[in-house]
Amino acid sequence: MRKLTGAVFVSLDGVMQAPGGPEEDPTSDFNLGGWVQPLWGEDMGPFEDVIMGEYDLLLGKRTYDIFAAYWPYNQDNPIGEKFQHINKYVLTHSDDPLEWDNSERLSGDTAEAIADLKRSEGRDLLIQGSSMLYPPLLSARLIDRLVLMTFPVVLGHGKRIFDGSETPGTLKLVDHFVTNTGVVLTSYEPAGDVKTGTFETKEPSETELERREKWSKEEA
Repeated sequence: MRKLTGAVFVSLDGVMQAPGGPEEDPTSDFNLGGWVQPLWGEDMGPFEDVIMGEYDLLLGKRTYDIFAAYWPYNQDNPIGEKFQHINKYVLTHSDDPLEWDNSERLSGDTAEAIADLKRSEGRDLLIQGSSMLYPPLLSARLIDRLVLMTFPVVLGHGKRIFDGSETPGTLKLVDHFVTNTGVVLTSYEPAGDVKTGTFETKEPSETELERREKWSKEEA
């Protein structure tokens, strides 16, 4: 079965929109595009290991359009050369033609389509951008490794990797690295259901019991 990795540039408050430049994706009046570049350093090696590995791309339609308008015209860049010859699987409900070489349309339910793709023969898969893919794929536990490159910025608004619809679950940290500019690179793998516990060792006070009762009535 193919393994699926999601590699995400993300702000401290969870925004992943338009990391590469001001004109990349200004939808919903997002005017902070290009927030990654000032903090990029030569010690981003762990990300380069991911991006230059062996994989096919899995993309949402908007990210596909961004990439298809840029990378085929930048073949002097090793990433552009690599993206040109690998397969690009695009999850879309649009009938627009996919004209970039080696592009294939996926349709239907996101989780079902990707589960079928993972069961097929071929290289492992890498998500780039494509914020809409993460909530359903995380909920279905179809992402085998999540690589977060967290930049020390707060953006306030924009497309987020987590939108609040995800099924609860835990992740295991399998690797981490901090760059000289404060970018934290972390790699996680799924680790099952959320476990809960308490630090309380005594019987709750009358005040605590009253608080619980009050809050339960407010929520009713």
